[in-house]
Amino acid sequence: MRNFGIELKWGLIFTAAGLLWSLIEKLTGLHDEHIEEHMIYTNIFAVVAIAIFVFALKDKKQNFYGGEMTWSQGFISGLAISVVVAMLTPLSMYLTFGYMSPNYFENVIELTVSKGIHSREVAEKYFNLEGYILQGIFSGLSMGVVTSAIVALFVKTNKKVA
Repeated sequence: MRNFGIELKWGLIFTAAGLLWSLIEKLTGLHDEHIEEHMIYTNIFAVVAIAIFVFALKDKKQNFYGGEMTWSQGFISGLAISVVVAMLTPLSMYLTFGYMSPNYFENVIELTVSKGIHSREVAEKYFNLEGYILQGIFSGLSMGVVTSAIVALFVKTNKKVA
């Protein structure tokens, strides 16, 4: 477990950042009165997510690998962070939509039905806690793989050619 203590720490930080982001969205009205703009602004979190991965892999490089880290070591570290985040997704979604923003699904269903995007039946099947948890787990894992691969390229130790 000691080998993955840094990843656990950064997985917890990532989850906390996600919860804070959700709170900001809620407080700015993106979960209710400005819900039609939610899909635009929620994507800004990608910048935060990438920054967290950069800090995490730099932490791993400095404090575990002594300043020398290969791409594969960085990639594995990023994958481990992604797994931690995926495991915490049900809890963070439950906190977000069960306590912080309990009317979110109701609001997004009403929006998509009123705009003619979905029928009520389709909207209710798509916008619910169980569906969001599954989407969060799978999209978090897939985006974590991609982010880990790219960030590891930039954080790895570059060997100097003599």
